Amino acid sequence: MVNTQAATWRIQSAVEEEVARLAGQCGLQPPAMRVLWNRGYRDVQSVEKFLNPRLTDLHDPFTLSGMKAAVERIRRGVRQRERILLYGDYDVDGTASVVILKKTIELLGHQAGFFIPDRLKDGYGMHPPVIEQAASSGVTLIVSVDTGIRAREAAETARRHGIDLIITDHHLPEPELPPAYAIINPNQPSCDYPNKNLCGAGVTFKLVQALMYQEEWPPEKIVRFCDSFLILVAIATVADVVPLTGENRVIVKRGLAGLGRTRNPGLRALLKTAGFESGASPSASDVGFRISPRINAAGRMRNARDVIDLFLTADESRAAQIAAELHLLNEERRQTEETIVEAARKLENAGTTGLVFSAEGWHRGVLGIVASRLVEHFNRPALVLSEDPATGQAQGSGRSIPGFHLLDALESMGDLLTRFGGHKYAVGLTVGLEKLDEFRRRFDAHARQVLTAADLCRTHTADAPVRLDEINDASVEEILRIAPFGLGNPTPTFILRNVELKEAPVVMKEKHLRMRLHSGAGWVHAKAWRFAERLAEMPCGARLDALVRFKEDNYSRSRGYAPWTMDIVDVRPAEDPC
Repeated sequence: MVNTQAATWRIQSAVEEEVARLAGQCGLQPPAMRVLWNRGYRDVQSVEKFLNPRLTDLHDPFTLSGMKAAVERIRRGVRQRERILLYGDYDVDGTASVVILKKTIELLGHQAGFFIPDRLKDGYGMHPPVIEQAASSGVTLIVSVDTGIRAREAAETARRHGIDLIITDHHLPEPELPPAYAIINPNQPSCDYPNKNLCGAGVTFKLVQALMYQEEWPPEKIVRFCDSFLILVAIATVADVVPLTGENRVIVKRGLAGLGRTRNPGLRALLKTAGFESGASPSASDVGFRISPRINAAGRMRNARDVIDLFLTADESRAAQIAAELHLLNEERRQTEETIVEAARKLENAGTTGLVFSAEGWHRGVLGIVASRLVEHFNRPALVLSEDPATGQAQGSGRSIPGFHLLDALESMGDLLTRFGGHKYAVGLTVGLEKLDEFRRRFDAHARQVLTAADLCRTHTADAPVRLDEINDASVEEILRIAPFGLGNPTPTFILRNVELKEAPVVMKEKHLRMRLHSGAGWVHAKAWRFAERLAEMPCGARLDALVRFKEDNYSRSRGYAPWTMDIVDVRPAEDPC
């Protein structure tokens, strides 16, 4: 089953007179201004704040419920030289959290140990045996990062052993919170913090901010270390696919700005293995596709302790060695992922709305990525599980589409599940093999009840129209200033109406197309990725409406051409070909 239905186009329009007026006030050209207008930025102040986010735009960390108690307890633990353990997670979000909090405690004059679970041996979350082992080694304070909000049993174990547990997390809690010394989570019911979409490293960063303020560090020192930590927090924010708006935009914009000039040996080595030249400034897309997969590869294929070592080492040769190992693990991950994706696509799912793929022996470390690939392919919510007859359980991950809340779906059938957690778009779960068929049936039934035919139809939204004579280096540069792009702030899509193909498109590598779009006396180059199978829709002389996006192109710039390229998202015959 493949969703082959033609995509629906939604075309947004703006009040051109108002756009022209505001564009003049802001010193912008119409294409970028139309996008900003349609995204709700309709006065000079909001446009300026959006395009130039500042550190002072971040919210007060002490407005997070539980922050004051957590800060006081950590500072007491530092003063009294207590044994402190940081309990993290094995993905980018969890490892980045461990690094920035561990470094902060070192800056306060103390040391903290850390524990990262092994994805395959330990599974997700906090585990009572680890708490018991920490107690036997004299640990009196545990701070969880990017995990713990549903760890009731682990919290009760800590309490029995006299350990104070501070939970910092961003995942959605159960109705009854764990019995912890303090809980910092913007999604807990008692918290009025305005940004409910922080990733785990974002929550940890707010704790770090609060510790800096409470220690009364000089403002310039706070800014320096915040900007340093924001590099890792930005990577985690992009990797965790949270909305890149508001406070998250500040985090990612400032963090990515500092990534190209970082002095951290581990980050520099990672950028080099990912193919970036020295001083290059990666985009959010670069982070999502080239940087975070290498970081995640450690936790997926081996152990995420390697990532902690990478970012904490001061030895450049050691950093290069770890980065090279992560690169090889990422290549192994790619091959494993591709094998499972192809196997899953062959499974029978005809007529199914909520997809549950499962088989024995699938590598659990890549199932989240596989789920994302399958959601993209089928445009339906998908769960991917690895069956283990030895334990009698199937364990895996799920991803979703707009309009379908994955965690709510699992909550509605929690009686079938051994364990589950996550949020709207991503979940992890375990289900007994004897209940798998019933779970598959109920998940599909729930999806059928919630989703409409419109939800299952691919939709492209054009942020604004653009004319060919409006496309130039300056106007595209302004469009790219709307970055970082991601969830909540997607890459702007424009509609070019009634453009002509005066030459047939050229096929590249048997999969892609390169063409020139003409209008009047002007033309522009465009590339259409994975469009070769649609070549018949674009004969020489055709007049088309095209949805297009712009992106930076350093390779083109290095050869003396335009520093950007235009990609085609979709085409259809021009509505007004005259």
